[in-house]
Amino acid sequence: MSDFVITAPAAPSVAVAGSTARFPVRRVFCVGRNYAAHAREMGSDPSREPPFFFTKPADAVVPAEGALPYPPMTEDLHHEVELVVALGAGGADVAAEDALSLVWGYGVGLDLTRRDLQAAAKDAGRPWDMAKGFDASAPCSALRPASETGHPAAGRIWLEVNGQLKQQGDVNEMIWPVADVISYLSRFVTLAAGDLIYSGTPSGVGALRPGDSVRGGVDGVGTFELEIGTR
Repeated sequence: MSDFVITAPAAPSVAVAGSTARFPVRRVFCVGRNYAAHAREMGSDPSREPPFFFTKPADAVVPAEGALPYPPMTEDLHHEVELVVALGAGGADVAAEDALSLVWGYGVGLDLTRRDLQAAAKDAGRPWDMAKGFDASAPCSALRPASETGHPAAGRIWLEVNGQLKQQGDVNEMIWPVADVISYLSRFVTLAAGDLIYSGTPSGVGALRPGDSVRGGVDGVGTFELEIGTR
């Protein structure tokens, strides 16, 4: 017998490659401007910035496959391909040298952004929530355990739209590597099993339109393929 006054919503989760088991999602943290070329692309100086973070709702995580509806209230939806880090344990004030021991596995995701709403929010000095945290704004591939992938310190990260390469970089170009991201983030919040970290995107972000075919991946981790559907 449940003590909830309404039916409890389904718990968000991500598929695990080669398994019927799933990875439960607790929270979703995203790292802003973690590749130098992208930081410059967005008008920032990467040599001067510590990492900064924003969040998405856990249920913004959806499978990176099939047709993804074009979101409302935007005319400028942008793609940002990212290495996704899935935590199997947590903690506060985690030392960088211990941080990778918290990682359960890795995947490949999209930080979808309503860029026009983000620009308007920046201009008005308002939060980005509606630009970043909308429905289905965090598609993610099936996760693979770190026992299979290792902890990627290098490897091509890429994205194609309609067969044309739009984003390409290497995970070793991160300004703040995964271990440092985890350590720094754990100063602000207590991390826990089930947390996902979208670790930043290389340069080349750009617009997506209804009907676009999108493919992306991180070497040694995985790939995804989806289509942008209608409004």
